[in-house]
Amino acid sequence: MNYAERLQNVTVLGAAGKMGSGILLLTAIEMADLSFLPENKDKNFILNAMDISDDALSGLMRYLKVQVKKLAEKKMVLLRKMYADRDDLIENGEIIEEYVFDVMNMVRPVTSLEPAYKSNIIFEAVAENAALKIKIFKQIDDNNPNKPWFFTNTSSVPITKLETEAGLKGRILGFHFYNPPAVQKLVELILTENTMKETEEFALEYAKKLKKKIVYSNDFAGFIGNGHFMRDALYGINKALELAEKEKLSIPEAIYIVDKISRDFLVRPMGIFQLIDYVGVDVCSFIMGVMNPYLADEDLHSPVLDKMLELGVKGGQFSSGAQKDGFLKYEKSRPVAAYDFETKQYVDFSEFQAKCDAKIGAIPKTQKPWKAVNFDKKKLDILEDYFQELNETNTFGGKLAVDYLNTSKQIGWKLVNMNVAKTDDDVNTVLLTGFYHAYGPINNY
Repeated sequence: MNYAERLQNVTVLGAAGKMGSGILLLTAIEMADLSFLPENKDKNFILNAMDISDDALSGLMRYLKVQVKKLAEKKMVLLRKMYADRDDLIENGEIIEEYVFDVMNMVRPVTSLEPAYKSNIIFEAVAENAALKIKIFKQIDDNNPNKPWFFTNTSSVPITKLETEAGLKGRILGFHFYNPPAVQKLVELILTENTMKETEEFALEYAKKLKKKIVYSNDFAGFIGNGHFMRDALYGINKALELAEKEKLSIPEAIYIVDKISRDFLVRPMGIFQLIDYVGVDVCSFIMGVMNPYLADEDLHSPVLDKMLELGVKGGQFSSGAQKDGFLKYEKSRPVAAYDFETKQYVDFSEFQAKCDAKIGAIPKTQKPWKAVNFDKKKLDILEDYFQELNETNTFGGKLAVDYLNTSKQIGWKLVNMNVAKTDDDVNTVLLTGFYHAYGPINNY
């Protein structure tokens, strides 16, 4: 079965979710474009969009239609070639409308697993729950005579566990898109000892067609991305607790300081608490729980996350993409207050910002915001000058930042020493590409 034949019948599990919808969009476009090749004109391409909610699937189809139209508008030259034999399509609008129709015509929204029994490839983006994934994989595989390949988007569960307990014998690999899949360029590729060579080769070709950058991670819970992020997050949480105790700060003040240091002083797109909120307090807690049993020399667990969840503070996003409140409270996607899990209320920044900023001290003069740095052609020179000044800074905030920077580097080295990442460059690439950092954690700064 060649590349195009493999993509003739595909199922995306969890298709209406945040990750699944992006995977579905990318796969739909790739399948549609393949269907226009002369050798595929007589082939029928089917893409099952499976989710448990009819309402969610209706929303998914609306989303898909809008996104396909946007993508079509950007590839008019190619579309004119694809529809060159259609004399009835003259105006750009007509061609776009026909392309949208053709893409949508391949997609079958379904709420049961039965259609997956005929698929050659299963893309999985359901909840980060090993037992659920295994149950679904086994049910599909027991009823599918095609011996399908399973591409799981898990960001934490070891692939070997899924393979062994679902009895897939080399027909599964980790294909971890970053959020949102339609935009993010990075994919972590995780193989088991049994992964078939042809499955890996297909994954590489598929990634290339989608213009994704592949970084191999070894099969260890959390892989490279969450292996770094979860430890980085735990450090940030514990540092806030330490500051609250040693510096006689309130919890909101400590959260504010650590978030500001990790964003502004470390030149990151988000502070660590904002990033936890973006991913979801509940998701971070769950991922740590998945990883922890595999760690012999550390306890990757936070009682603070437990307490936040007990109080019903979960973070994450609304269906509109707007940020839900978590450690921080948001107005128009901007943090305006910090949560005190002892008093169970948010405290506005205005009540303590001046005090905290004074304690932090002046930020180095050569500092520039992440957005100004990350897209500057002279980024490396800017960062070198800035971090040289930061290392010479004697302020409270400067010392915190240097300690945080060194901890991030130590986490990166740990991933290489544990053989989660194969090289320092792989760690750096994941943080640069998957997390949009301006520099990798394993650096000379």
